[in-house]
Amino acid sequence: MLTIFGARHSYCDHLSRRDFLRIGGLGATGLGMADMLRLRALGAADGAKPRAVIMICLPGGPSHHDMYDMKPDAAAEVRGEFRPAPTNVPGMQFCDLMPAQAKIADKLAIVRSMRFIQPDHQLHEVFSGFPLAQRRPAFGSVVSRLLPDRPTKLPRYMSLGMNDHPRTVARAEMAMYAGEAHAPFAPVGAGRSALALSDDVPLSRLDGRTSLRDQFDALRREAERQNDQVAAFDAHRAQAIELMTTSLVRDALDTSREPAHIRALYGADVTMKHNYQFGGTWHGTNFLIARRLVEAGVPVVTISEGGWDHHGNVADVRGTIFERSREQLPAYDRSIAALVTDLHQRGLDRDVAVVVWGEFGRTPVVNKNGGRDHWLSAGFAMFACGGFKTGQMIGATDSLGAAPTTRAYTPPNVLATLYRHLGIDPHAKLTDHTGRPMGLVDDAEAIGELV
Repeated sequence: MLTIFGARHSYCDHLSRRDFLRIGGLGATGLGMADMLRLRALGAADGAKPRAVIMICLPGGPSHHDMYDMKPDAAAEVRGEFRPAPTNVPGMQFCDLMPAQAKIADKLAIVRSMRFIQPDHQLHEVFSGFPLAQRRPAFGSVVSRLLPDRPTKLPRYMSLGMNDHPRTVARAEMAMYAGEAHAPFAPVGAGRSALALSDDVPLSRLDGRTSLRDQFDALRREAERQNDQVAAFDAHRAQAIELMTTSLVRDALDTSREPAHIRALYGADVTMKHNYQFGGTWHGTNFLIARRLVEAGVPVVTISEGGWDHHGNVADVRGTIFERSREQLPAYDRSIAALVTDLHQRGLDRDVAVVVWGEFGRTPVVNKNGGRDHWLSAGFAMFACGGFKTGQMIGATDSLGAAPTTRAYTPPNVLATLYRHLGIDPHAKLTDHTGRPMGLVDDAEAIGELV
């Protein structure tokens, strides 16, 4: 993935990444594009309709107490300020700030007995199923590596999480030993602008620039033998140039092509009033873009939205968890309901699986600052579409929402469910950099109630 955040990172030959891209002519010859996209072919050679996953990460740790696992009979410091409201499924209740999801609860399944390991804001468990220390490849990179080759120029793995969460998301969505060719394409900043030729470089000049680019091959050949990133770069250069001269991804990112009533369904982006650290703008349009991408044929799209680390009024952060949630939850509610409704209306509800979760839950007791702190012992994951059995709550927690009283599910179980949806055996292994076979997850059992 090629997203430049400002710092220079040198290759082994001491040529900075930024200088290398300048030599290649980012957006003109496609050299930088190839390093960014790591393209591989996608498509259904056998004519079968391809399946896809939209993974929605809520960075910071969303509060299960104030969304899907409310405890109205608990003490005030546990139950908080919100109240549960009925849904269209008898006995199934959501927070009253999420009425749009309440109307489509029959299309949702909430796992309320999630447990996590990583105590801080590393998102590796969400994206790989393992804590940071184990350095495993992201789910999307594994999918990109293992899916059969298919004849189209679309990326296999796209991340819509680089705007507000450049460090935490980028570090968690790494290809590792799956191979740099399978890192995600993040269409933000330089990534999005590189999808088109520069204004002063007409298509007629592309061949000449490509020829000039080829003159650098001999100079780079030794580096290619020593550096995975540069080697992967060359392998996908031609595909990147071809993609840049077509409109596949560019058109999928262009929401203006959607009818007005569909754009209205998803709504505009919303800037929050309170200080949310990262995640101060809710990008509702990303949910529409995700639907467009999977419909176009991208098998894995990830979205990272909102700042959910609601510790209350601490340091330079404003707003209690309840003040912040009153403006955040309605935006979230609209986006989830719009995406799920749209997938069903377009007949994609069996082929596209949706999962929504964060890196952990929040503490049962509201702290002195009006917030809830990190909590590993309980949290939620919401599933929709994918042919899953929906209209149900899966698992339960105790009267404080502190620990599961039923079987605890973990991030590996979530990802095993998604691998299975895509037709990938969750018991499969990849070889790491030392030659050791490594499992995709350490618990390959899917969530049985869903399937």
